[in-house]
Amino acid sequence: MSGVSEGARALWIVAPGQAEVRPVTVAPGADEVVIETLYTGISRGTERLVLDGRVPESEHGTMRAPLQEGEFPYPVKYGYCAVGRVTGGAAAGQVVFVLHPHQTRFACPAQMAVPVPEGVPPGRAVLAANMETALNILWDAQIAAGDRVAVVGAGTVGALVGYLAARVPGTEVTLIDRDAARGPLAEAFGCGFAAPEQAVGRADVVIHATASAAGLATAIRLAGIEARVVEASWYGSGDIPVALGGAFHQRRLQVVSSQVGRIPASHAARWDYRRRMEVALRLLADPVLDALISGETRFDDLPRAYAGILAAAGTLCHRVRYGD
Repeated sequence: MSGVSEGARALWIVAPGQAEVRPVTVAPGADEVVIETLYTGISRGTERLVLDGRVPESEHGTMRAPLQEGEFPYPVKYGYCAVGRVTGGAAAGQVVFVLHPHQTRFACPAQMAVPVPEGVPPGRAVLAANMETALNILWDAQIAAGDRVAVVGAGTVGALVGYLAARVPGTEVTLIDRDAARGPLAEAFGCGFAAPEQAVGRADVVIHATASAAGLATAIRLAGIEARVVEASWYGSGDIPVALGGAFHQRRLQVVSSQVGRIPASHAARWDYRRRMEVALRLLADPVLDALISGETRFDDLPRAYAGILAAAGTLCHRVRYGD
């Protein structure tokens, strides 16, 4: 597809805590499609680190979003949860998901535009990147039928891991969070719920997703003998203590990292990123997942609202709406 179009606008992070909308030019290449954006989703944990300027210099390359523009720390156009409609060519009218920042209209390689299944509403499809991360965590966790699973941190990714784990036959899954308001969400997803101080140990697998020292200490405490603790948090430039004293060695615990940028070795020979994203989108067919959309803002209002959305503890996936 060829042709250059003006009038598109994108959200740029320009300074600590400050974002603004800037005009951009859309100039598609020969193998690219143009997407008119319907919705984007705000991934609170990662985008908050970017807004605060807490991406470590050593990770500036690995932390780049696939279609990011600019360089860390600022100015940078960041994000990876876009849903829109193809405007021309053989796929015209098709609703697709793309790992693209917050922008009204954009061009991307055709291979990166993954069709949204008919059973998944566009407004829910903004969860695809988070579901992809949760699926990767599930693989890293190696959860088996009948396992007792604890998920520490019921944010968007933690809740999605709980949702997936609860659908493995015979599992007993508990979401653990300081916010009691997450209890109904856990119940809707088929999980138990507990506050950190009330959570009972002896778990076969523990997933940690709070990006805090206290949460990681809770995760280690809850792990049974020779259990696996999967660290799914992203701390940016922060350092945290790890509770390796007490019974950590006596229980022969494993602490492993999970990061969506790589497909685990157990799957890498057969899976590529496209296949993983297609599966993540199909997994969004359940209407109960709408509970993860914690709010919605018009794109024109996003610069004023962005920092507050990211700072609010109650934010799960905040949806950005384009058009009327």
